Amino acid sequence: MARSKERLALLRGTLDLLILQTLQDGPMHGYAVAARIQEGTGDVLKVEEGSLYPALHRMERRGWIEADWGHTDARRRARFYRLSAAGRRQLEDELQRWRRFSAAVEKVIEPA
Repeated sequence: MARSKERLALLRGTLDLLILQTLQDGPMHGYAVAARIQEGTGDVLKVEEGSLYPALHRMERRGWIEADWGHTDARRRARFYRLSAAGRRQLEDELQRWRRFSAAVEKVIEPA
């Protein structure tokens, strides 16, 4: 099976969790966020631009992240995103929801 076919589709709502968790490491631009998620999942999850940037803008409108213009290592102008205090609280909420969800799925997959 081709590697691209092995990649899993993101569950709805999971992208917010992945972005918030990634930004916990510090400010980064969108491409770096996507690359970090892809690398962190062993190339299983790939976040496409068409999903990433709308999510970043939505999260910025909600006050979970903040953004400033800066320059990448390649000297390109880019928006750098960072967690806000509200984003840190949202990350904790998202983590709790994810843990409840994954525990419930695990009960179905591996019944006692």
